[in-house]
Amino acid sequence: MNLSFFDQFTSPCLLGIPLILLSMLFPPLLLPTPGNRWITNRLSTLQLWFFHLITKQLMIPMNKTGHKWALMLTSLMVLLITINLLGLLPYTFTPTTQLSMNMALAFPLWLATLLTGLRHQPSISLGHLLPEGTPTLLIPALILIETTSLLIRPLALGVRLTANLTAGHLLIQLISTATTALLPIMPAVSILTTSILLLLTILEVAVAMIQAYVFVLLLSLYLQENI
Repeated sequence: MNLSFFDQFTSPCLLGIPLILLSMLFPPLLLPTPGNRWITNRLSTLQLWFFHLITKQLMIPMNKTGHKWALMLTSLMVLLITINLLGLLPYTFTPTTQLSMNMALAFPLWLATLLTGLRHQPSISLGHLLPEGTPTLLIPALILIETTSLLIRPLALGVRLTANLTAGHLLIQLISTATTALLPIMPAVSILTTSILLLLTILEVAVAMIQAYVFVLLLSLYLQENI
């Protein structure tokens, strides 16, 4: 059976049951189990420091009302980083390469930030659709443009995360396939492509973390506009 480069993005199944449901249970196993002490080992210390750093970066620009979202945004970022990094391991599947999952995360959270603004400060939230000092003739066009820009935000969040991770995985597979094919023919070139593959893998680790941070950061900016 011939496999295409995009087969790596299909969810594996066993007896017709998607294994993605089972794989989603494994990331929580990486988190430390609660004990009698807050910090039990160096891993727990490192994780707590990382959580504190994420929360601090996301919550500094917000007022106290936005601090209620700290647990949700931090948990979302840790989830995305864990899934993205686990997807770089061999013989694994990356759920965040599926647009359906990313949209399922982006749309409800974006809608929650929008409804929060419309509930607590409707005039200010609607005021973002029309910049101050706009000429009268441009008001209908600007309202239409700003409304379209507002409604396209969740789609941009999901597509950005999907496209970046998909492109990276495809590039890794292409270079690894070329490395394997060139090994018996041109060993020197194969060694060169192997070094490029190693550097690309390191880059993809950084991209996996950066894209998770950008996803949550944009959500926090949307929230900041509405509170």
